[in-house]
Formats: sequence, structure tokens, C-alpha cells
Amino acid sequence: MNIFDAIIHNRILIAGVLGWATAQVLKLLIHLIVNRKLSWERLIGDGGMPSAHSATVTAVAATAGMECGFDSPVFAVAAILAIIVMHDAMGVRLEAGKQAQVINEMIQTFVKLGDTKISAETKLKEFVGHTPIQVFAGFLLGLLIAILFCTGA
Repeated sequence: MNIFDAIIHNRILIAGVLGWATAQVLKLLIHLIVNRKLSWERLIGDGGMPSAHSATVTAVAATAGMECGFDSPVFAVAAILAIIVMHDAMGVRLEAGKQAQVINEMIQTFVKLGDTKISAETKLKEFVGHTPIQVFAGFLLGLLIAILFCTGA
């Protein structure tokens, strides 16, 4: 089996990609329903409901456990990585998004006051982190995808 065949038949990798893609499509649909506006950026953007990061790493870890055993080194590495990613999404990345929102508001205020040195067109990304419920929803989605993928349902 060549490298390309090995990659496209790697069940753990495929489960992770399915977790990410499913979460991104759900983000697009949820944003459309809540805001009544189609935003294609939601299809690839960070932040929002559910967390694609959480869905991806959970699908990878759960599939690794089901494929290789929950006592395997592969599962151990995937599980630790999943914990770190989900913790980071709720911590540093969520706070960075809040800070970006405040900075963007400050820039708008300075622009309204007539400060010509500041550009209001360069906005910081505010959707970069996740709330705990968004991370939990991504976790559940990733777990569901791994179970369905591994059981062939």
C-alpha cells in the first residue's frame, strides 16, 4: 500500500476530518437559523456552535480508542491532545476573542472622535474561542461521529 492509499484509508484520520466538516456545516446552519443570514465564513471560520476543534479531537481520540484499544499509546496521546485543545478553546482563545471585541470597539470610538491615524477597516477576529457549552457540544458531536463511524451505523 502506498502512502496516499494509507492516508485515505486511515480510519482515525477520516473520523477527525468528518468531525471537523460536520461541525463546520452545523455552524453555518446554526448561524443561518439564528441570524437569518447566510455567512459562508462560518463554513471555515473559528468560534461558534459547535466547536469544530472539540469535534475533531474527540472524534480522533474516540476512534483511536475503539480502533487501537483504550489502553493503547495512540489513544493516550489523542486523549491528552483533545484535553489540551478543548481547554485552550475555552481559555486563551475565548479570552483573545473578548479582547478583540473590546479593541475593535475602542478603534470605532477613536475613529468617531476623528483620530485619522487608526484604521477602522482592520478589525481583529472576534470569533476565535468557545464557551464551555460550545466545547461540550463539539465533544458530543465528535463522540457521536466516532461511534457511528466505528459501528458502521
